[in-house]
Amino acid sequence: MTDATAPASARLNLAQREAEYEAFVARHLHRNFAGHFIHGVLGLTGFRLLYAPTFMPSYIHRLTGSDALVGLGTSLLQLGAIVSPIASAAHFEHQPRILPYAIRTGMLMRLSILGMALAGWFLTGRTLLVVTLACLFLLGTFNGTQRVAFQMLMAKVIPLRRRGRLQAWRNVCGGLVAAGLSYLAGRYLIGGDVWGNGYATTIFVSFVLTSLGLTVLRLFMVEPDPVSVRAPATLRERMRDFPLLLADRDYRWFVIAEALCVAARIASPFYVLYAGQQLGLSGVVIGELSLCYLGADTASNLVWGYLGDRTGYRVTFMGATALWGAAIALLLLVHQPWAVLLAFGGLGAGAAGYQMSQQTMVLEFGERADVAMRLALSTTIEGTISAIGPLLGGLVATTLGYSVLMGAACAFLLASFVLILVKVEEPRRRVPARVEMA
Repeated sequence: MTDATAPASARLNLAQREAEYEAFVARHLHRNFAGHFIHGVLGLTGFRLLYAPTFMPSYIHRLTGSDALVGLGTSLLQLGAIVSPIASAAHFEHQPRILPYAIRTGMLMRLSILGMALAGWFLTGRTLLVVTLACLFLLGTFNGTQRVAFQMLMAKVIPLRRRGRLQAWRNVCGGLVAAGLSYLAGRYLIGGDVWGNGYATTIFVSFVLTSLGLTVLRLFMVEPDPVSVRAPATLRERMRDFPLLLADRDYRWFVIAEALCVAARIASPFYVLYAGQQLGLSGVVIGELSLCYLGADTASNLVWGYLGDRTGYRVTFMGATALWGAAIALLLLVHQPWAVLLAFGGLGAGAAGYQMSQQTMVLEFGERADVAMRLALSTTIEGTISAIGPLLGGLVATTLGYSVLMGAACAFLLASFVLILVKVEEPRRRVPARVEMA
């Protein structure tokens, strides 16, 4: 029975529950907005220290001296995110409350970061490398779960018209702190080898900040019960529904474009190593490159957020991929210090625009009941490519050089731009969603 053929009393009851849900969201909006904002500022500050293409690649290179192992480290960070998003979505999409699950996985993610810091302080040699790589794998596993859970939480309590500005101001404030902290960490913590291992000390700072953010969210957030939830289903049953999700033409091409952008990250761990050939790879240089990357990431978020809220995120997706590709080209073609610093700024701004566009657009395709599994599917595809890409990137960098690797990244970004331009309609303007059954 569809909504259109349901009895009038059932439709009235559904409408009443929808109205009560919207009223709950409006009543608690300021508190939930503040909770997500503070959590985001502290969390992004900490996580950006680890995920920026500067600290971790240079740390693993310092431990191993191998481009291939730098790629392996980045691959392991993404490998855990292949299965965990789908499994987690299948677990909580039939639950009325997601917050307790999100807090548990968030804690496990932060314990993985703490493990890396402790390993850096107390272990040496091969044992240090193995434990660090294992913690990166666990961090990626729990991150895949957390991304789906926290995006679902945001979708439940932050109205669509407010999501862009929330992400923009959260990213701006978190990015300002992260940019300054990254510079100080590179110059003083890593440059001064504080506490015997400046990288481990930097990782510990990340653990403290992200833990504080999770605590704030737990104290602030008030989660509503949804109007309806899916009936419980096994993981295998939900995976059989993937073809139905991909039957939506716009979403299908969006996923392909997203996959191409993720494939472009094949070069990400090697930006800093390539720049190091031009500028050297001291702690000061790492700090300066991180400042440019995270500073531009920060400054651009207001543009991406407000533009996306006004026009939709298809426009920002295309702008971000174009800027990202141009920055790689600049890094390849102009080998002056100013150009390298400017290129890292473009890489940061492009990555910020892509991340915001991807995370927001995926929420806008199809029905609310399918949001969790759309998030999981996109995250799993991203995790799969991200796991394979850097490992292949390390092999390409070792055998063919950085220039070939970055040229391939530019080609992936160009293809993604063209697909979004030609194949994907702005999801906010779709009436109704277009479905093509195979």
